[in-house]
Amino acid sequence: MSWGIELWDQYDTIASHTQKGIDFCERFTHFLKDRCAIELKYASELKKLVKNYQPKKKEEEEYQQYSWAVKFWEVLKELHDLAGQHEVIAENTQGQVIKDVQILIGEMKQQRRKDLQDGAKVQDTLKDSLAKLDKSRKNYEKAFKMAEKATDDYRKADADINLSRAEVEKTRNQMMIKNNQCDESKNEYAAQLQQTNQHQRDHYTQQMPAVFQQMQSMEENRINKIKSMVRQVADIERSVIPIINTCIDGMVKASDGISAEEDSKAVIDKFKSGFPIPEDIPFEDLSNASVIDTSNANGTPKNSLDSRKGTVSDKKRNKKDKKGGGGLFGIFSSSKSGRIRGEESKEDFSDLPPNQQRKALNKKIEEFKKEIARETAEREGMLKMKDVYVNNPALGDPNALEKKIEENALKIDSLQAEMRKFQGYLANMDGKPSPAGQRRSSLSDDSISQSSTNMEMSQTSIPGQPQIVPNEPEVYTEDWPEPPSDEEFEEERAVELRKKEDKKAIDDEDGDHVGEFDHPEGDFDEEGYPVIGTCRALYPYEAGNEGSVAMGEGEEMFVLEQDQGDGWTRVRKHDNSEGFVPTSYIQCHFYDQDEV
Repeated sequence: MSWGIELWDQYDTIASHTQKGIDFCERFTHFLKDRCAIELKYASELKKLVKNYQPKKKEEEEYQQYSWAVKFWEVLKELHDLAGQHEVIAENTQGQVIKDVQILIGEMKQQRRKDLQDGAKVQDTLKDSLAKLDKSRKNYEKAFKMAEKATDDYRKADADINLSRAEVEKTRNQMMIKNNQCDESKNEYAAQLQQTNQHQRDHYTQQMPAVFQQMQSMEENRINKIKSMVRQVADIERSVIPIINTCIDGMVKASDGISAEEDSKAVIDKFKSGFPIPEDIPFEDLSNASVIDTSNANGTPKNSLDSRKGTVSDKKRNKKDKKGGGGLFGIFSSSKSGRIRGEESKEDFSDLPPNQQRKALNKKIEEFKKEIARETAEREGMLKMKDVYVNNPALGDPNALEKKIEENALKIDSLQAEMRKFQGYLANMDGKPSPAGQRRSSLSDDSISQSSTNMEMSQTSIPGQPQIVPNEPEVYTEDWPEPPSDEEFEEERAVELRKKEDKKAIDDEDGDHVGEFDHPEGDFDEEGYPVIGTCRALYPYEAGNEGSVAMGEGEEMFVLEQDQGDGWTRVRKHDNSEGFVPTSYIQCHFYDQDEV
């Protein structure tokens, strides 16, 4: 179907129709902008909602123990992610669809203006031709009337006997002139009519159909573009539906993770005081001089048994209880309320109920262990860096690390002392000897900083000969009922290993020490570095640097020290030779993985 053939006489209508198409594109642009604004506002309101219902800092620790609170926070996180997807819809719509619509509107306006200009030229050409035809026709009519009038005048003059021959001849000549002029006008009119008819045929069969075809192509292109953009908007929203469904699945999973039984257990673990249930209140026989007092025989606070009613003092006590004072259920109040009343928490948490005190001590001990592990890893890294500096002074000055190593040693000693103190508090609660008292009477021998100082003094006294601080065996006192626990043994073992690392670092600085892997008698214990796992060589390696060892493909070895970030792992071969190999050349298996 062609507009040029079917709508040959609807030029003005087509011009108006194409303008309506451009107006629709502009309206569609406004629709998309409003849609993006709604999506962004919705996302903003969702994020604001999530922010308003996020737990406060003081509430996080309190509610982390309950599944309903933890899972609700997970729902908030999923809702935040869901809000982000609505932002994605708005951003993609703005960056893709709206931009394309604006480009389309500009192109359509330019094309329509050109087509209308072409149509106007064609219309003007036809109008000029019609105007010339009308003018030639009017000239012909005027010349024809004048010729008829001249002919009538000649006939009248020829019939009039009163006129002379000369006058009649003059009238005849005038008639001939007018007839000639009429014939000329007639010929001009006929020629102009033929030319105008040709222009009209060209106008309606070639020129205007070409203009209509251009406008039809522009309109069809607009419709196809709108179709593509509507689909693109739908595809943008469909692309985020899987992520939105994932967020919803996360909310469902969070709801499945809420457990009333676990939360009830968490309430018990958090608020259980550890006090025994109060015994029966004894009868007070006022006739006897002495009153049996068993109110604190089972360890229950005395004020918990004071439940007499009906006296003035009891009413005063009830008013005090309502205001947050003591009373029968005072034993279940948390230590937090005590601090609110101005009391400060004690270092050993003895102001807490027994069960809460034990939890607080264990938490404190775990914090010390994590801090010690972090400082130990930092120390090992500095010692390894120092070894690298000693072997290659161009990379750095090993003496610059001495102060940091010493500060790290003092910090580890301080943390270990604090941890032993809290372990002692915990042991006293359980009625066991304090771990601090179960070890050697002097802790200075176990101190990392002290061992480092002793080694420096020994090196000063006998230059070139390493002085070894002997590892004293554990000495158990008579009142020690059992050996130390595994954690205490591993802790003491770590201290001894750090002492050996300090000794090796100081020997390297002296310059008179033996090779890095030559283990002279007395420098290391029989095992040297502890074996922490096994490894298998994936590729052969030739030892090209000092301190490294060669290995063959498939060779099995022991792992003595993990990669500290420099790409090398310390291993021991079956012939007891030790050294470093590239970490990427081996496949490791650590023993602590089996324990997990």
